[in-house]
Amino acid sequence: MAFLRDSCGILVIYNTLIFAIFSHAILQAQSLSLAPLPAPSSDGTSIDQGIAYVLMLVALVLTYLIHPLDASSYQF
Repeated sequence: MAFLRDSCGILVIYNTLIFAIFSHAILQAQSLSLAPLPAPSSDGTSIDQGIAYVLMLVALVLTYLIHPLDASSYQF
């Protein structure tokens, strides 16, 4: 019976410490006031960059398609 009483006492002390630690952390987290984030806006740079990549890819493909015609021995 003494073992049960001692283990309950240790459990109460342990729970009290855990509650004290977490309640302090929760109160600090609630006291922080975060500013609202601005609305997402796009200035078009990502769209412009995407178009530039597509145009560069088209130029690369056309270069590799036309280059064998220049290097061939056939006369048009």
